[in-house]
Amino acid sequence: MKVHILDDWFDTLKDLPCFAKLAGHEVTVWTDHEPDPTKLAKRVAGADCLVLFRERTKISKELLNQLPNLKLISQRSVYPHIDVDACTSNDVLLCSNMHGGTPSYAAAELTLGLILASFRQIPQQAASLSGGTWQMGVGRTLRGRTLGLYGYGRIAGAVAGYARAIGMQVQWWGSEAGRARALAAKETVPGSRQAFFETSDIVSLHVRLKPETRAIITAEDLAAMQARALLVNTSRSGLIGKGVLEAEIARGRIHAAVDVFDSEPMVDTDTILARHPNVLATPHIGYVTEDEFDLQFNDIFDQVNAYAAGAPIHMINPEIWD
Repeated sequence: MKVHILDDWFDTLKDLPCFAKLAGHEVTVWTDHEPDPTKLAKRVAGADCLVLFRERTKISKELLNQLPNLKLISQRSVYPHIDVDACTSNDVLLCSNMHGGTPSYAAAELTLGLILASFRQIPQQAASLSGGTWQMGVGRTLRGRTLGLYGYGRIAGAVAGYARAIGMQVQWWGSEAGRARALAAKETVPGSRQAFFETSDIVSLHVRLKPETRAIITAEDLAAMQARALLVNTSRSGLIGKGVLEAEIARGRIHAAVDVFDSEPMVDTDTILARHPNVLATPHIGYVTEDEFDLQFNDIFDQVNAYAAGAPIHMINPEIWD
């Protein structure tokens, strides 16, 4: 098959063990990002299969209508960036391993890293040292503080384990079903949503973005957070109401550590999330490790080979195959 891999920005995959699984295919790797559907369609016009790096490229009806040769899209995890109906109407099979029970430990580790870096002022202190001015301020200890995890899921569970290992208290909020599961596990769940935001020194978001969770974090939620509290988002920018975090940061009350943005790649350094001293921002690196890539693309390349062998797996729109 003619396999085109999109958005491998650092040409990482060819040096990973999983890449050997594509030995029987004609592979083209694109190391830049092309957002324009028409220009992208011209690039990949001969592709039988598109391999995606998570949600870096939007797969729209406009793009799919220009790819009559395309048969398969192979990726891993959720697919809000893909028009599944358009895939079906264009006879394109979407395969995506939802990896139930397997959290992204890379994302959980980054969450802890952002919390540590924010409370201990690690980027600012390092910059102060390299600038010849020694210390620039006084950080805060995490032991004994309360971490509020919004979303009772796999990544949040890993973060909770890390937090407890350094002596933090953990409490939870989220959907009614999620809170029920937390209570059944004898976890701490405050009596109200407002109490959750008021009593958490740190609030970290770990919810999948779907229609019912879009803008689930409101201005009222952030306003309820105590002064100098930290809001961490390594999940999806759309979980927070548009402009809500920026407005609260502009007030100067709370801090934020964010790895996700409304538009990515985010190269606008004039945005408040990139320049405000109360914000630690990273360029969506939650899952960007060699180990995580090898794990994910093992699954993705298995899907390519299964399709080529006539027995596709992890089908999202199986009616195409039927």
